[in-house]
Amino acid sequence: MGNYNRFWRWHFYAALFITPLLITLTLSGIGYLFYTDVENRAYADLFFGKSSKTETLTVDEGIKQARDQFDGFAVSKVIMLDEPYNTRLTMKNAAGEQKYVFLDEQNQTIGSQDARYTFSNVMRETHSSLFVGGTVVNYLVELAATWAIFLLVSGLYLTFKGRVWKQSPKLSPRQSKKKRHAIVGTIITIPMIIIIFTGLPWSAFMGDFIYTASQKYPSLGQPQVEALTSDMSEVPWATRKNEAPASTDAHAHHGGMNAATELTNESNRLPIEQLMQKIEEARISKPYSIVYPGSDDGVYTVSKSSNTGVTGLDVSPYEEMTAYFDQYSGRLIAQTGYEDYGILAKWFTWGIPLHEGHLFGWANKLLNTVVCLAFLLVIFWGIKTWLSRKAEKQEFAPPKVSSPISFGFLSFVVVLGVIMPLFGISLLVVALIEGILHITRGKRGRTA
Repeated sequence: MGNYNRFWRWHFYAALFITPLLITLTLSGIGYLFYTDVENRAYADLFFGKSSKTETLTVDEGIKQARDQFDGFAVSKVIMLDEPYNTRLTMKNAAGEQKYVFLDEQNQTIGSQDARYTFSNVMRETHSSLFVGGTVVNYLVELAATWAIFLLVSGLYLTFKGRVWKQSPKLSPRQSKKKRHAIVGTIITIPMIIIIFTGLPWSAFMGDFIYTASQKYPSLGQPQVEALTSDMSEVPWATRKNEAPASTDAHAHHGGMNAATELTNESNRLPIEQLMQKIEEARISKPYSIVYPGSDDGVYTVSKSSNTGVTGLDVSPYEEMTAYFDQYSGRLIAQTGYEDYGILAKWFTWGIPLHEGHLFGWANKLLNTVVCLAFLLVIFWGIKTWLSRKAEKQEFAPPKVSSPISFGFLSFVVVLGVIMPLFGISLLVVALIEGILHITRGKRGRTA
C-alpha cells in the first residue's frame, strides 16, 4: 500500500494547491473556444458594417484617414479578410497601447476597439496569464498545467490500483462521489492530456524550449531564413520568432541613400495597394495579414496562419504560409509554407487549432467543451469527496507514508520531470523543502 498512499497523498496536495488555477484556466478556455461566434455577434457593426460615406478610397488613403483620426497612433499591421469581413488595422502608439480600426469595402473608417478588451484577447490573456501577465504569472499558469498532467496520470493509477469500478453498489455518499470522481477522471484522462499538451507551445518555459528545439533542428521545425525577429500573433507558430530577411533594394530604388533617418520616411516604402498586387502575383489569397517593417532594412511580413486569434483570419494548417517582401520594391524575398515544416512544427500546426477548438469545426468545439466540463465535474466531485471526509471526521489528508520511495514512483516523477522541465524543477523545490523540514524536525527531536 506504500505506493498507493504516496500517490494518493501527492494527488491530494497537488489538487489542493492548483485547483483554483485549474478552474480559471478551464473556464477561460471554454470561453476562448467560442470567441469567433461571440465576436461575430458582439462586434457585427465593426466586422460587417458600412460607412455612411459613399466615396471609395484606396487602402492607403483609408490607412492615412485612420492615422489622422487617431492622433499618436501608427499602423503596424493590416489584416485583409475574405468577404463579408471588413479590413482590420492594428494601430499602436508610443506607450504600446493598441487599437483595432476597421475599414469597409470603400476603405472608409467604421470604428475602433481597444485591443486589450476585446472578447478574444480577454479570454486569451486570462487563459495564458490570468490577465495579469509577467514571467512569474506565465510560469505559474504553466506549472498548473504540468501538475494537472500529474493529477490525471496519478488519478489513473489510483483508480486501477484501487479497483474503484469493482466497489460495492451500496456505497456511502462519500464513496459514491469518490467513484464518480475516479471513473469520469479516467474517461477524460487521454483527451485532457492531449488538450493540455497541445497548449504547451504557447507556454513561457516549455513553449520556448519546444520552439528552440524546432528551430535548432530543421527536420523537427522548419528552415531559418535570415535577420530580424518577430513576435506577431498573426504569424504562424512555426515561423513566429523566425529571423526574417532584410530589404536589400533600398539603395537601388532610392538613389543610394545611406542615412537611416531618410529611410524611415514612409514615402519611400511601397504602398499597401501595390504590395497587395505583388501578393496576388505570388498567388497568396485572402485572408492574410501584412505586418509592417520594423526598421529601414526590414521587410513586409505576409502570413496565413491556423492559430491567429483573430476572427475570420484562421486557415487550414495546410494553407499556412509566411512570405517576406522587400519594403521598397515589393520583391518576394523568401517564402515558407506548411510543406517546409519539420515533424514537430507540423504536429503543433495541427495541435494548436485542435486545442483552440477550430481544427474541424463545431465538432471540435463541442468535443473540447464536453471534456472541459467533465474536468470541472471531476474537480467538483473531488472537492465534495474531501468535504465529506472532513464531515465524517476523518484525517484532513491521506495518511503519511513511512516506507521508502519505491523505484516505480521515483521513475514516474523523473520521467514527467524530463518531459515537462518546469514540473521537474518544481519537484526539486519540493524535495528541497521536504529535506529542510526533515532536518529541522530531527534537530527538534534531539533537542527535546
